[in-house]
Amino acid sequence: MPQSNKKPSPIRAVATVHKKGVRKRVVKKKAPKVTPVKILRYSLLVAFFAFILAAGYQYRHGFLYYLGFKTNKHIESLTEEDRKIADVRNYEIISRHKDKVFGLDVSHYQGVIRWDSIERVKGEFPLDFMFIRSTTGIDDDTRFKQNWRNAKNAGFLRGAYHYYRPDENSLKQADNFISMVKLDKGDLPPVLDIERISSKQNLDSLKSGLKRWLVTVEKHYGVKPIIYSGESFYTDFLKQEFEGYTLWIANYSFFEDKIRDEWLFWQFTDKGAVNGIDGNVDVNIYNGNLAALNQLVIK
Repeated sequence: MPQSNKKPSPIRAVATVHKKGVRKRVVKKKAPKVTPVKILRYSLLVAFFAFILAAGYQYRHGFLYYLGFKTNKHIESLTEEDRKIADVRNYEIISRHKDKVFGLDVSHYQGVIRWDSIERVKGEFPLDFMFIRSTTGIDDDTRFKQNWRNAKNAGFLRGAYHYYRPDENSLKQADNFISMVKLDKGDLPPVLDIERISSKQNLDSLKSGLKRWLVTVEKHYGVKPIIYSGESFYTDFLKQEFEGYTLWIANYSFFEDKIRDEWLFWQFTDKGAVNGIDGNVDVNIYNGNLAALNQLVIK
């Protein structure tokens, strides 16, 4: 066969090109920056929830009563008597002082009291004593005579208190109290109610006036008076110079849930509700049992 003049085509090498995988760049997220503001915010949030939990535990009996779990009653079906202790804090305090004695204090602000409607021995806390405002400064309480007489007829241990006006003469105030109040055997000692400082005289003059009232009244009745005041007022202005007197202290703080040893009486609320009295009324605890309270009365 004749040979072809064409040159053979060169063999081409086929190379397989493998593309390398393209790596995606991973962008790392920055960790959130912790700032003092955030720390404070979280701390306050934790403190808030801790407070809620602590308050819930502290007043668990009151909350249960309020919701009806303790008595198997719903709020809408509470009787009028139940409603007087429906307030959570009040019920909690009452539940912690079952071994103490409870009482009220009243004045003309309570209007005409229906004494025969007050249930002394029924309900969650029996009522055994009644403090009645007799005088305020050199003026008389317009309901004192009726309240004084009716409290005794209703079987209460009764006591009279004077609301002290710092800008009026202390001896005239003492004389006014003495002329209005006749204490009998079985009555509680007289009470001096001091709640504010003077707008016209200094603190030393106020203290001197209080001492004159106390000495004059003690000399007349032969028994040392009780001092009534708010806790802060007594601590700030009176404590150092009137330590020898027994105390009736008003303190409505949410965090105060037990009577202190140094308080003879504790006014723990001004929002009590009692059958026979329209509107709110102050409720008090005596720091002892009924037998001890009977030892306190005038012999």
